[in-house]
Amino acid sequence: MLSASGILLLSPNAWAARALEGDSSRKRIVVIFLRGAVDGLNVVVPHCEPDYYEARPAIAIGQRGGEGGVLNLDGFFGLHPALAPMMPRWNDGTLAFVHACGSPDPTRSHFDAQDYMESGTPGVKSTNDGWLNRTLAVMPGSHSATEALSLGPTVPRILAGRMAVANMPLGRAAERPMPLDRPIVEASFDRMYEGGDALSRTYRQGREARAHLMSELAQDMKEANGGAPGPQGFSDDADRLAMLIRRDPTIRIGFLALGGWDTHVNQGGASGQLAGHLKPLGEGLAHFADALGPAYGDTVVIVISEFGRTMHQNGNGGTDHGHGNVMWVMGGPVRGRKVYGAWPGLSNQQLYQERDLAVTTDFREPIATVLRGHMGLGEAQIDRVFPGRPRSSTHTAGLISV
Repeated sequence: MLSASGILLLSPNAWAARALEGDSSRKRIVVIFLRGAVDGLNVVVPHCEPDYYEARPAIAIGQRGGEGGVLNLDGFFGLHPALAPMMPRWNDGTLAFVHACGSPDPTRSHFDAQDYMESGTPGVKSTNDGWLNRTLAVMPGSHSATEALSLGPTVPRILAGRMAVANMPLGRAAERPMPLDRPIVEASFDRMYEGGDALSRTYRQGREARAHLMSELAQDMKEANGGAPGPQGFSDDADRLAMLIRRDPTIRIGFLALGGWDTHVNQGGASGQLAGHLKPLGEGLAHFADALGPAYGDTVVIVISEFGRTMHQNGNGGTDHGHGNVMWVMGGPVRGRKVYGAWPGLSNQQLYQERDLAVTTDFREPIATVLRGHMGLGEAQIDRVFPGRPRSSTHTAGLISV
C-alpha cells in the first residue's frame, strides 16, 4: 500500500528508501523532539534571577553549591542536576543551548504547536510536508537507501513529504519480525511487485533498506551481550541509532521523539517527575555521543520541544502551557560552552503576556545556522526548508564551527 506522501507502508511500521548510488558526505543532523512541552526554565535555569525563585517556591532548582542545586554553566545559567551526564560535553565545548527560543506563533495547543514546529511554517496550516523532508530534498549529492531514518512507530510530521525515508520501531520492537518477513508472505509480495512500474520499484527499494538495516542490527546483537537486547528506554534506542550511524555513514538525518513532558501536576524540582524524565534523557544523549565515536565529529544533535511552560508554578505543583523555551545543540561541530540567544528577563513586564518566558529567537534561526554551517546549505536552499523564515537576527552567529 502506498501512502498519500509517497512512503511505502509495508506494515504498521513504514519502510521505504531511495536506493541510489550513495553519498560521500558524512555530515549529519539528529533531531530529538520532546513532545508535551518541556519546562526550559528548569532545564537551563536562570539562577541569578530572583524573580525565578519568587515564582516557583516549590519547584525551583536551587542555586549552585547547595544540595540539589544547579550545575553551573556560565555564572548566570545553570543546568538541572539530573542532567549531570551532559556536563562533560559542556566542558569539552560541544554542547550549547539557545534560550528564550521558540515559535513566533502564540498557540498554546500541543497539536498546533507541534505541527508548526515540524512543518517549519509557524501559523500556516496548509503546509503539507515537514522541514526535515525538505532538508533531505535540497541536500547536495547523491542519495542512499538509508539517508533519512526515523525511530518510532510511524513516520512523523517533520519527515512527511515527497522524499522517502526509512522508519524503524523503537525498543525491542525494532528486532521483531514483521508479517512481510514470513517467507510465504515475502514471496507473494515479491511476485506482486516484480514489475518496472514506480510502485514496484519503491517496494523493492524499501525491502532493500529494511534488509540492510536489519542486517546491521543482527551484527550488533551478535557482538554485544551474547545477542541479548539492552534495557528498554531512550539509552537503548540512542545506542541503536549510534550503531547504525557508525556502520552506515550514508545516514544523513535521524529523528526520534520522546513524550511525557507535559508537567501540569507534581512537576518537582531537583527530584520528582521532571527530573525523572531528564535523567534518562541526559544519560541517553551522553551515551549516544560516546557511542558515535569518531562520527560524533560529523554529527549535530538538536533537541526541541513545541513550547515552554509558565513562569509561575500552578496550584498543583506543576506548570502550564507557556511560550519561550530552550533548544539544545550538541555535536563535534558545535561551538559550545555558551548559552546563545537574547535573554529577555523574567520580571512581569518582560514576560510574554505577563506569564511566560518571551521568545526572542525564532526556532528556525539556530536550525538554519546548523544547516548553513554544518550541512553546507546555501541561503536559497535554506529558504526552501524554511519559507518565510526571519532573516535579521544574529543570536546564534558562531554556533557552528566552519
